[in-house]
Amino acid sequence: MELKRSWMFVPGHRQKMVDKALGLNADAIMLDIEDGVAPNEKDTARRQIAEALGRERAPQTPARFVRINAIGHARMNADVDAVVRPGLDGLVLPKVETADDIRQVEAFLNEREPTLQMARGGVQLLVAVESPRGLLNAPAIAASSARIVGLMFGAEDYGREMGLPTKREGEAQDLIYARSALVVAAASAHVQAVDGVWVDLKDADGLARFARQSRRLGFSGMSLIHPSQIDPINATFSPTAEEIDYAKQVLQAFEEANARGDGSIAFGGQLIDRPIVERARRTLELAKTLGIQA
Repeated sequence: MELKRSWMFVPGHRQKMVDKALGLNADAIMLDIEDGVAPNEKDTARRQIAEALGRERAPQTPARFVRINAIGHARMNADVDAVVRPGLDGLVLPKVETADDIRQVEAFLNEREPTLQMARGGVQLLVAVESPRGLLNAPAIAASSARIVGLMFGAEDYGREMGLPTKREGEAQDLIYARSALVVAAASAHVQAVDGVWVDLKDADGLARFARQSRRLGFSGMSLIHPSQIDPINATFSPTAEEIDYAKQVLQAFEEANARGDGSIAFGGQLIDRPIVERARRTLELAKTLGIQA
């Protein structure tokens, strides 16, 4: 599974934003037909997104996902009819609450892909969990389809159902349980966990703190709403030079210990055994995938 650190929402009815987003350095863009688009603009969004998906890709450009309207909503069928076509990398499914929701979409994709000469199973799914019911069912949802590449936390809808204050305070401390539960559900199915949006575009320090907290909780990426947030998020969810150097030292020390017949060692005042070594190895693999040298 290719890690995607930055997932940017792009309103599908805004042609200039769509055009710009196709060339940004976000790992993925989520061309939106759902909450970011007014009802009278849905048709425009579908048409412009379909046209954008058909454009030739330049190297190192974002993966192209589309956020459709909620499963079972009257608008959903029109959305998938318009955007499931060659050039689409995946769908973002909002407000998912059960594994049956995923199976409905999967059945449609299994039928539609062959008719368009698309690889069966090629359209991936990023699943947004945005309600208490969805959170309770998140492990089953995450494991319900091989198409699923990640779970994304929908903080605003979740907060509404929980009766939380309108204004978010601090680093979303009130949502730590829900966010952690989503990470565990994603990890149980070996898919990515994507945190929600930092909505205050003027608070760059707040974004940095929130992103660091997200990574510490186990998220491997974040959603975002403005190009200025891409670089800070990509940096936060990438291994630092210090982390890469430490991982190399851990692997070297452990290999030397194995050569002596030792299964674990004390390194830098810490007991190092195989789980820690595997985490170090994963850090180096991620750095290599991202082209980071240290």
